[in-house]
Amino acid sequence: MYVTREHLTGDIVTVRLVAGLLVTAVALGVAAYRALWLTRVVWAGRPIPPERLPSMAGAVRAQLTDVFAQRKLFKRPVSGWAHAFTFWGFIVLLLTIIEAYGALFQRDFAIPVIGRSAALGFIEDLFAVAVLLALGVFTVIRLRQSPKRLDRKSRFYGSHVDQAYLVLGLIFGVIATLLLYRGAQIASGYSPYQREGWWPFASKAVSYVCPDSMAFETVFIVAQIAVVTGFLVLVLYSKHMHIFTAPLNASLKRQPKALGALGTTPDLETLMEDEDAVIGAGEIGHFHRQQLLQTLSCTECGRCQDQCPAWNTGKPLNPKLIITSLRDHMLERGDQLIAAAGTAKGEDQTANPERTGAALVPDVIDPEALWACTTCGACVEECPVDIEHVDAIVDMRRFQVMMESSFPPEAGVMLRNIENQGNPWGMRADARLDWTSGLDFEVPVVTDAIPDDVEWLYWVGCAGSLDDRAKRATAATASVLHAAGVKFAVLGPRESCTGDPARRLGNEYLFQEMAKANIETLSGAGVRKIIASCPHCFNTIANEYPQLGGNYEVVHHSQLLSRLVAEGKLTPTDPVTAKLTYHDPCYLGRHNDVYDQPRDVLDAIPGVDRVEMHRHGKRGFCCGAGGARMWMEERTGKRINTERTDEALGTGAEVIATSCPYCLIMLGDAVAQRQGEGKANGVVVIDLAQVLADSVGLRKLA
Repeated sequence: MYVTREHLTGDIVTVRLVAGLLVTAVALGVAAYRALWLTRVVWAGRPIPPERLPSMAGAVRAQLTDVFAQRKLFKRPVSGWAHAFTFWGFIVLLLTIIEAYGALFQRDFAIPVIGRSAALGFIEDLFAVAVLLALGVFTVIRLRQSPKRLDRKSRFYGSHVDQAYLVLGLIFGVIATLLLYRGAQIASGYSPYQREGWWPFASKAVSYVCPDSMAFETVFIVAQIAVVTGFLVLVLYSKHMHIFTAPLNASLKRQPKALGALGTTPDLETLMEDEDAVIGAGEIGHFHRQQLLQTLSCTECGRCQDQCPAWNTGKPLNPKLIITSLRDHMLERGDQLIAAAGTAKGEDQTANPERTGAALVPDVIDPEALWACTTCGACVEECPVDIEHVDAIVDMRRFQVMMESSFPPEAGVMLRNIENQGNPWGMRADARLDWTSGLDFEVPVVTDAIPDDVEWLYWVGCAGSLDDRAKRATAATASVLHAAGVKFAVLGPRESCTGDPARRLGNEYLFQEMAKANIETLSGAGVRKIIASCPHCFNTIANEYPQLGGNYEVVHHSQLLSRLVAEGKLTPTDPVTAKLTYHDPCYLGRHNDVYDQPRDVLDAIPGVDRVEMHRHGKRGFCCGAGGARMWMEERTGKRINTERTDEALGTGAEVIATSCPYCLIMLGDAVAQRQGEGKANGVVVIDLAQVLADSVGLRKLA
């Protein structure tokens, strides 16, 4: 039988169409099955609390800034630009996928209206080349890091690096098959950009090595479709599913960011009425749906790990591995989760850990890792896909404390002291006014209602009232406020712990009891405006008390002092000749974005030579006291406060200034240790209010 060219061409057209559609159908079927299964697994979690649901404006803003603008990724410029070009490239190259499917039906197919423009051909090729260059950057980074993947200092420690190479290979396959089929179209005269010369420059260059062959063209069009759809399947079966889950997670994240207040405030009164109720997360199904979605959003980039103070000082806590361990456990137990959710028929998932075969602690998460967290928020600040590590850790702590009564024994002393004496140290309430004894003016004490001529209530806090070093900072703050003419009063013995250490430890009940009592006191006294020296008190009263009915205008003392200096009500004139470095408290900086005001105060003081530590601002390093860690021993690795102090000493500073009593205590202890070793001679740790007080002639620096 004689076979004509027309018969052969017709056969190739048929093969092209059938092969392309068959590959697509199989891949989409597999992908749809996986996507449905993943959706059901995530949906097996608890419903997202209504207060966590974002506004439409917030969701749109998150998409524009975090997804399309890739905002957080540019903190590491090289890998950030490479990722951005890959992301933007695939958005643009969706057009080339449409062209490939069109070519199955019409050899010279072009997208209607725009499909034959020179600009489109150029843009498509430009981003194809940009993706190739980005792949080169990623490959170099991986090659440099992979040999160190077992090194704790590598941000790829514990990540699935081999899987990443497979994905890089598939992305290369997408671009390679794209350029080859476009080059073959140009060589055979069937390109939609045939008349545009060198505008589709990369495809044009490749066309010189492509034969004028419909068979060749068909092979690479089908290959393009196969690689693209195969990539889709791989993504859904690998950590790269963040391509789909991260944008969704960004839309559901807390606004404006997942720091400050904790993500949820359980309704304990309602929960206590249900004997089967669960507080916190003891097994994977206890997390709400967004938290489960977040585990699927992790890119395993290790940026959180790089910034974690616990991990950097040799502790077992790794925020990346917390999330990936939860994810792997969720996927391993997925069918059981789905079955349990179906059995519950939409009721609250409160079954015991046996329904998924494992308790989170200790079967999935190491208890030492759980309690090592300082809740500093460095991981959350750094995460490019908006994972809320701190909330997940605190939810697991809540379960351990509230449901299992399991927590470090030394923390139990702190909890009892708060419950019985109203402060973590267990000191008597009337000691809260001892700091006023050396002042040359009287501090009004609110016994009933705040006086009409008093604008502010000064919330001193437990540390500021009871620790000797912090009391000096409190006295300095009160002195400069008085000098500026600020009318303020204190609660004295009526002041009590805000509940922050209890809440971060996981004792939600004790926190809410302390908070409600304080709100009753504050509101009963007619308090409207509060100054807080402790960032933990500041954060709790400003961001967490509103959830329990306490709404006040709250400022940190550094913010008010900055305002008073700017308004000329405080004029630093006496030089403080010293090299000084400022330590950012985590709950003032990362949690509440107060970075500039403390520095403005210090920079207004003549003689101060302020130098920054390597890790400062949003990347500041924790002192080690947050998350109730101040009352727990560090038995593993280097002490966090020592690590931070060594960094401060490395600047050559004579003064380490801060604006948090916790930081003052922790850094002061570490400096004393170094001085005992013959180092850090003459170095002092003080609050910025003490520096300012010295400059306005109120007291000496040391």
